[in-house]
Amino acid sequence: MDNNDILIRLRYALEIKNKEMAEIFKLGGEEVTVPEVIKILTKSDDDDENDDQIKCNNRMFDSFLNGFIIFKRGKQEPKPGQPQTPEQVTQKSANVNNLLLKKVKIALALTTEDMLEIFEMAGIRVSKGELGAILRKEGQKNYKECGDKFARNFLKGLAIKYRG
Repeated sequence: MDNNDILIRLRYALEIKNKEMAEIFKLGGEEVTVPEVIKILTKSDDDDENDDQIKCNNRMFDSFLNGFIIFKRGKQEPKPGQPQTPEQVTQKSANVNNLLLKKVKIALALTTEDMLEIFEMAGIRVSKGELGAILRKEGQKNYKECGDKFARNFLKGLAIKYRG
């Protein structure tokens, strides 16, 4: 699953309008216009290269997720004496799925139980330990990469929960 596909599914699940998508990108530090959002959200066929589609790279995707958190929860001011944390851009596509779960959890203020319920709605059972391993920071002892199937089911469960 590429970043464009994830954005399409996330937009559908949470009923985000094109204008809101552009605003979310802007909040994350990425200048994207509404026509460009439409080009990002255009599905392309594998055998037919679509010149109109804009590929969403990992940096753009990370900006979108950061902007989504700000859009849903507001901008967080750093505490006095606390250094500004550097932006972290993922390189591997598997990490994008982990990032998706972490940041959507933060943006929607989901608890672990809420996330387990979302996976249940999608038809898969996930243990707390398994979910905890996916939500861990990369490099931790029990860190587990989130596969595409897992991310797809999470987005499917979000669509069921928020769209009915």
